[in-house]
Amino acid sequence: MVIRRTLRTITTLAATLAVALSGTLTGPASAEERQLLFYNHAYSVVDKETADAIENSAYLREFANFEVRTTTGGGMTWKGRYLKGRETYLELFAVGDLPGQDAEFGSAGLGVSTERAGDLATVTERLKALGVAEPFPYRQTRDFGDGVRVPWFDTVRVTGEQYEAFDPWAMEYLPEYFADPRSQTEPASFPGDVGRERYLPDAYKEHLMRDVTAIRIGVPARDVANATPLLRAGGFAVRSLPGGGVVADGGGTRIQLDAVPREQAGLKEVRFSLNKLLPYMTEKRIGRSTLAVGPGARAVWSFDPPA
Repeated sequence: MVIRRTLRTITTLAATLAVALSGTLTGPASAEERQLLFYNHAYSVVDKETADAIENSAYLREFANFEVRTTTGGGMTWKGRYLKGRETYLELFAVGDLPGQDAEFGSAGLGVSTERAGDLATVTERLKALGVAEPFPYRQTRDFGDGVRVPWFDTVRVTGEQYEAFDPWAMEYLPEYFADPRSQTEPASFPGDVGRERYLPDAYKEHLMRDVTAIRIGVPARDVANATPLLRAGGFAVRSLPGGGVVADGGGTRIQLDAVPREQAGLKEVRFSLNKLLPYMTEKRIGRSTLAVGPGARAVWSFDPPA
């Protein structure tokens, strides 16, 4: 999801960098800190050859609840290619699909979301406790095509300063969105349910893909520094990697951010759980990527490095 840059303010990044690089951000969250944020979706900009191959792949329409959709929100319109599971999804763009810097190959983002109403406020307080002086809030709206905007979700970021290539944010879906019949979402399973399973349709049951279980993205070091306290505040167990990257585990999904130069940034690998066991592997070449499905109840989608 791409948020309008003009609403961002400039904040001091030095404090964020110091917090993210300190030892207090490594290792698991303490026992009393329940997990509040869970992998919701990630997006990435891939080369046009791969994006076109994804968009026109007959196999992906069998593999996943796959959709090519144009969405309007926050004063912007974007065309995305979506693979949707039970609780998680993946969003892919072609070079040039988005405005400005976001249109460049390797640009990416990560949304981690709450399951219960009010938890985003707790995440914000945790960020402050980690030394993030001014967490940056934003409300996203959606237009279903009739010109009437509905509140969609609230977000918070570690900083309002422009990211280099990777935009990480925490989010919480809003009751107004679930109440709007245009959203076609499910009824609440419990009081305060703003969860991912309620948001996504159940069409995943008709396909192989169940959920995203791991994602690996090449990210500039400055953007890794912004993502780290957000993941820590959400209750992920975060550990440092050689070279400045991080791995965050929690809620059934592993998030790996490799610190790389901007020219090497972008999606590297996505792992999925499947709805059934497969006796053998099926391998499909899709543009400059390879999707290996099976054996067992797993699949791995690997993306070629920049040419």
